[in-house]
Amino acid sequence: MADDITAKVKKLMRDPEHIRNIGIVAHIDHGKTTLSDNLLAGAGMMSSEDAGHALKMDFVEQEQERGITIYSANVSMVHKIGDSDYLINLIDTPGHVDFGGDVTRAMRAVDGVVVVADAVEGCMPQTETVVRQALKERVKPVLFINKVDRLIKELKLTPEEMQERFKKVITNVNMLIQKYAEEEYKDKWTVKVEDGSVAFGSALRNWAISVPLMQKAGVSFKDIIDFTSNDQEKELAQKSPLHAVLFDMVIKHLPNPVVAQAYRIPKIWPGETDSEISKSMIKCDPNADLAAVVTKVYPDPHAGYVATVRIMSGSIKQGQTVHLTGAMKEEKVQQVSVYKGQQRVSMEEVVAGNIVGIVGLKDASSGETLCNPNKVIKGFEAIKHLFEPVVTKAIEPKHPKDLAKLIEFLKKTGREDPTLQVIINEDTGEYLVSGLGELHLDAKIERPLKDAGIEATVSPPIVIYEESVRERTKGPVEGKSPNKHNRFYMIAEPLEPKVYEAMANGDINDQEVKKKDVELQDRLVNLGFDREQSKRVKLIYNKNMLLDMTHGVHAILEVMEMVKEAFKNAMDEGPLAKEPCAGIKIMLVDAKLHEDTIHRGPAQVIPAVRRAIRNAMVESKAFMLEPKQIIRIDVPTEQVGGATKEVNNRRGQIIEMTEERGVTSIKTKLPVAEMFGFNSALKSATGGLGFYWLIDVLYEPMPRDLEPKVIEQIKERKGIKDEKEDEDEES
Repeated sequence: MADDITAKVKKLMRDPEHIRNIGIVAHIDHGKTTLSDNLLAGAGMMSSEDAGHALKMDFVEQEQERGITIYSANVSMVHKIGDSDYLINLIDTPGHVDFGGDVTRAMRAVDGVVVVADAVEGCMPQTETVVRQALKERVKPVLFINKVDRLIKELKLTPEEMQERFKKVITNVNMLIQKYAEEEYKDKWTVKVEDGSVAFGSALRNWAISVPLMQKAGVSFKDIIDFTSNDQEKELAQKSPLHAVLFDMVIKHLPNPVVAQAYRIPKIWPGETDSEISKSMIKCDPNADLAAVVTKVYPDPHAGYVATVRIMSGSIKQGQTVHLTGAMKEEKVQQVSVYKGQQRVSMEEVVAGNIVGIVGLKDASSGETLCNPNKVIKGFEAIKHLFEPVVTKAIEPKHPKDLAKLIEFLKKTGREDPTLQVIINEDTGEYLVSGLGELHLDAKIERPLKDAGIEATVSPPIVIYEESVRERTKGPVEGKSPNKHNRFYMIAEPLEPKVYEAMANGDINDQEVKKKDVELQDRLVNLGFDREQSKRVKLIYNKNMLLDMTHGVHAILEVMEMVKEAFKNAMDEGPLAKEPCAGIKIMLVDAKLHEDTIHRGPAQVIPAVRRAIRNAMVESKAFMLEPKQIIRIDVPTEQVGGATKEVNNRRGQIIEMTEERGVTSIKTKLPVAEMFGFNSALKSATGGLGFYWLIDVLYEPMPRDLEPKVIEQIKERKGIKDEKEDEDEES
């Protein structure tokens, strides 16, 4: 970064009204990284000749090899409009669904997004996912329709046909905003051609246009067609440069941090709205106490770990000690910097409203809250991805000497990418890693393992099922403590469907309900929960609930923490095959406890409660849920037979089929267990012309005829003995 740009950045950082924190989001291959190149060139940070080809934001070797973005990348740049300079903090995000976790985390850091849509392909499944992710974090969208040159050169459309095509893309994006935005923002955030919140262009050819600019520059659709058809796109790029159109749209239509934090903080920070720190964050006050959120953690070969941080209030200085709310410890900031792609430029201090890189936080992970040690605040809402990891692999080191290295590697990777679930069972020696898809595990685990020189055996993919219950337990089920002095009585029943749905969507988060939470109670009742029961919720954990329905039980409060621990244990490993549980309401209805504290310690309470819960689940007709993916397959119409045959062979269910211009789109639901190798099978069944995209992941009851076989296979894999497993007797 040239010295004058660095000086401008330092100055603008303290002027939040001249800051825009934005992300570039899109379906894979719709041109995000090429667009980011143009913006870098426009800000004088690379040559305009390279823009569109250099892919500066894909600076990891693996990204260049695969030709896709795997990691989100940050850059801060300055753009001038009229006499005013603006600081744009930009994040280029991945488009492949397997790396959607990076998009989710980036959405916490930004206030607005440029949604990129391919003019030829239109709105695709991942376009829907990224719009949904942005709106979930109250991040405002604008739209850039890319690859317009292809409509002219390849499809040879007339101006009228082009406008029809644009209209369709805009309508589809607005339908997504209507579908996923909260009531207040449905109409407010709709994108419109007339006001310039929609732009059109070609990132590869470096030009763009919007209606306000067409009026200002006197450029018509016909001019665009003429320039493009006559290979005069360089002249078009000079007349209407992409970066100028895009930055103008961003500055006019996307909010500055002061505006955005006023409505974003109540959504992403669960603390008291009238508290001092809440008011400071809402005002984006640089002189108040510190409140910041870590959105990404990655290793740097020279600096150790770098944490990408969005500062909501106060400031962060070099040498400052900060408190990590989740890790419950204090750490010293060694370096504060702003981003320039893979490089960082050091700053002495950065204030609220900015996205920065921080070195020195050894224990920070994505979603961590930073604050002043003497003013500890409540943590930000967990950053929850739309889809759960559904593909799991077991990893074992080939040489015992590499075991410590493998454990360290898995812990480090789990910290860098929280969408990966890493389960390290040091007792059984089983190391399980779950990801969003096979490519996710390959890019973030298998390839880096090789690069780190750790030889490991990676199992074929494993599917993680869930266990649930069909009905309410007929009566309380008893669990006795090993010393027979304590008894707990439990009832299990399915959670209300709408409550379960809210948990699955991340609208109701895992939490310990310590005090009277009226807001949660009202929410549950609105979703069909019993009013009395809503007052008794003690713990929400992994889409399950624990309720204390006891009356007048001596010392129940003293053992409640142990009851919660046992509940978590039971929900982590269900009674059928020790798979995680979901959609279950467990009610403690009575207990008989020994008067003496010494006789009701963890070794007595936890096994008793755990056994009562598991037995109550069995009595409530426990059953297995299997993960399914809803996907969209695009295939030339003459190849439809091959694609549908492949779906039917894998227990798939076709939801709908539509045909347009010789391409058929098939929306289908497939069990994840049947999806392995699907990509290559689809290619061979359609002469290499079939492609598929993930739309959603959900869990559904497994067919009853398959269930016993699957349970048997899981038990065999886990080494669970077939005789009645009663793990608590020995305690």
